[in-house]
Amino acid sequence: MNFLLSDKTVGFIGLGNMGGAILSALLKSETLRPDQVLIHNRTPGKAQKLAAKFDVTSVDTPEELVEKSDIIILATKPQDLLSLLESLKNTFSSEKVAISLAAGIQLSTLRKYIPEAQLVRVMPNTPIFICRAVIGFCLAKPNLVLEKLVTKLFTPLGHVVSTEEGEEFSALMVASSSGTGFIFELMKYWQDWIEENGIEPEVARKIVTETFLGTAQMAAESPEISFDQQTVRVASKKGVTAAGLYSMRELELEGILRMSFNKALMRDHELAKENS
Repeated sequence: MNFLLSDKTVGFIGLGNMGGAILSALLKSETLRPDQVLIHNRTPGKAQKLAAKFDVTSVDTPEELVEKSDIIILATKPQDLLSLLESLKNTFSSEKVAISLAAGIQLSTLRKYIPEAQLVRVMPNTPIFICRAVIGFCLAKPNLVLEKLVTKLFTPLGHVVSTEEGEEFSALMVASSSGTGFIFELMKYWQDWIEENGIEPEVARKIVTETFLGTAQMAAESPEISFDQQTVRVASKKGVTAAGLYSMRELELEGILRMSFNKALMRDHELAKENS
């Protein structure tokens, strides 16, 4: 298999929020042409609506989709994936690429159900809806052609990172996917505090959003400057910011965040065991 996408047929099984977002972004970015795409959803009406919207082809069964596709994106809910693969195990050949978006289901488990296919796990975070995701992926075994193919397929959706499955992939997933939720939680506390000091909710929300956006943009535009150095730049000695930072460190905010990441990582390990 070459890593050119232009001659590949890509099939989507499952068209929920994540699957639908990926389909839309790949077509809008012209990474895929409509005539390259097949879709299937267990609710036929949903697939038919998306087929009409994007001018792609809806097929009646997952077996037909796998047979006619070179790349199959498995975007069903994790709890539904293994039963689906049980019915498809004789459909995948060694030429097929199966890309799983399911959290908590490792490549070794996928291999039990579809032993012939070339397997990939992909874990995007929710900013995929605005094409600003962090997208981690890992392969069942080293394959430079497949790595290039996956990178090219998902680059229009954000920043693509290749990792090894195990602690590295799990850490990336927690840092980006769970991390998005952690940041929203912090933003909520931020907004609450501003409102408590008399500012209207919609104004408080805008202040929080712009503060996070502006700070992230500053970091993105100066990758050679560490976060520690950036902090020093905005916090004058004995100033207002320095006082707040001192309190954060005294209260061991770092330890609280590390504990949150580690708890999420433990849950990821538990899910992997449950689905093995």
